[in-house]
Amino acid sequence: MADVIQLRNVSKTFGEVRALHDVNFEVHSNEIVGLLGDNGAGKSTLTKIITGYHQPDPGGELHWKGERIDHLSVQKARDLGIEVVYQERALADKQSLWRNIFLGREMSNKWGVLDIAGMKSETRKLMQTVMGFTSSAITADSMVRTFSGGERQGVAITRALYFEAELVLLDEPTMGLSLTETKKCLDFVNEIKNTGKSAIFIDHNIFHVYPVADRIVVLDRGTIAGQFMKNELTLQELIDRLYLVAQTGSLAEKGEVR
Repeated sequence: MADVIQLRNVSKTFGEVRALHDVNFEVHSNEIVGLLGDNGAGKSTLTKIITGYHQPDPGGELHWKGERIDHLSVQKARDLGIEVVYQERALADKQSLWRNIFLGREMSNKWGVLDIAGMKSETRKLMQTVMGFTSSAITADSMVRTFSGGERQGVAITRALYFEAELVLLDEPTMGLSLTETKKCLDFVNEIKNTGKSAIFIDHNIFHVYPVADRIVVLDRGTIAGQFMKNELTLQELIDRLYLVAQTGSLAEKGEVR
């Protein structure tokens, strides 16, 4: 299976603190990878390297679809098709749905004038085909502040897919959501795979990651402690192995690294 992105021997040091140490990590085409780790495990640092916000220490390599990428920037990452959906649900609450979908990437006509009718039309299509907003109470002009948490995450994911994201990074997208809203959010995560794209689901809650992930990667204190295919483990077996990571810092001692 082809890799969308691959990190080889990536480390990141901040002063005397080494946040990542020789990390080897990849995401395959049309794959959802669950990236698990406690606070301080290095998840945020890894995310910022993938999105071009941080540069890896010398010796580390990043490859995009088989091609080595040096000095990745935030803009270049976006141009490649890397998009992030943050846990803060970074939407403009006081703006309409259509404005949020096209925020920063507005459509214009041949005279350079905003194509408001076109953006509203595209938003209505997305509401029906991707977001599942069938109620007449929600329109393209609805204010995002009236949406539930799960619906807001759906808007952010839909926006990423509309602009042809190849890899979507989901930064704890279910944080603070109710059970019902979490289910809605996970449905949108499944939609990423249904469209043939890939995602990294970054979280510390295995109960949210397990239902949608194809592969689980465990990050612990800046290193990959273990990784395994979800279909080879029951949820309880995975929980048992995560306890082992918490106790020993690795699954390797038990021969569990795949």
